[in-house]
Amino acid sequence: MKYYFLNILAIALLLSCSNEQQVHNPEDYNQYLTSDNKNSIAKSVEELAFWNKRIKEDSLQLIDLSKSAGVQSRIFQENADIEQLKKAEKNLTRASKIAAVGKDTYLLSLAQNYITQHKFKEAKIVVDSARVAAGGDTPSVNLVAYDVAMELGNYNQAQKYLQKETDFSDYNYLIRLAKWEDYQGNLDKTIQHMENAKLIAESGKKKDLLIWVYTNLADYYGHDGRIHDAYAHYLKALEINPSNAYAKKGIAWIAYAYDNDPKEAIRIINSIEPQTMSPDLGLLKAEIFEYMGDEIKSKELTDQFIKASSDPRYGDMYNAYHIEILSSNEQTAARAVAIAKREIKNRATPETYDLLSYAYLSNGDPERALEIQSNHVIGKTYEPVAQLHLAQIYKELGIANKVVPLKNELLEASFELGPVITNTVKKL
Repeated sequence: MKYYFLNILAIALLLSCSNEQQVHNPEDYNQYLTSDNKNSIAKSVEELAFWNKRIKEDSLQLIDLSKSAGVQSRIFQENADIEQLKKAEKNLTRASKIAAVGKDTYLLSLAQNYITQHKFKEAKIVVDSARVAAGGDTPSVNLVAYDVAMELGNYNQAQKYLQKETDFSDYNYLIRLAKWEDYQGNLDKTIQHMENAKLIAESGKKKDLLIWVYTNLADYYGHDGRIHDAYAHYLKALEINPSNAYAKKGIAWIAYAYDNDPKEAIRIINSIEPQTMSPDLGLLKAEIFEYMGDEIKSKELTDQFIKASSDPRYGDMYNAYHIEILSSNEQTAARAVAIAKREIKNRATPETYDLLSYAYLSNGDPERALEIQSNHVIGKTYEPVAQLHLAQIYKELGIANKVVPLKNELLEASFELGPVITNTVKKL
């Protein structure tokens, strides 16, 4: 009887541990999966129509142009409609040209639009113009200039812009400081600054700021292995906006990459698809289907992504994805090299050079790949994918003693990498 009781207790403890290990719980978020953004979009479209009626071909109505651009940008954030982002660019360009007062404000908004479109060099030109229009450096100019410099890989210049602003009570400064610490590989400080930004956002009760900081902080918690904290913050974002696709994607990733529940991840993603035009959602599904062993479905979804994201309106927004996909096949590796070279012209960062090195590796030139890594990547980025590519290059060149430590580091980043890539790591 005593042993029977102990066995029951042991089973109960095992079940308890098992339940604790699973982070996601459909009861927490099922109510949000039935929420879409149709009502929100409808209101935005109605508001957009109001402002657009007031805009004539030769309109000098700055307020109308600005309001229209603001609504168009909001619609893009809600449903990823690239056409709205392009129209916002057009309105902001017109506004910045005709503005006699506050020209810098319109130019900075245009620069941020360009950043979203991955038109980074154009964004730099516009920020430089904003600085002139503002009569010199202002906090707003310096912070957007910092954003552009980071995207272009001009890190020394980015640091100079950031050092000009040291207001720790400013949300916008703190989130940039967090990004800088992340670039430096200081995840603890990154999270600290983001948590401080969260406190500011919560005290101000601004919904857009709260959603942004909750979802981005959740991402950082995930990188730090704090999966429960990440999950809790995605839920916080959904409490504010039940249709927030980014938060739902974050929960889907936890179900897939941490809890090993790919079917639930697919269910969550399926609930997002009707409310967004974002091509990369299908790519996430493709990875999950690959993990589930459905290669046909995975390839079908990947092909659909390439077709959709090759729409000229997206420009270079999906270059990194295309390089990764094309590099995975020897027959398309040469195309990957060409796109990677174009991407480096757009922004010469350690991450883009890493993609070029990976494309060369896939194209049968590991020596060239290692040369690029040595000159532009090693010691300059802490991204796990870059570490994986370096390990693959070392393996191809037969430098086994350098593969093992990288492999061990990568296995610790299994949540961030996901099961499919982690399986690749295990084969190194």
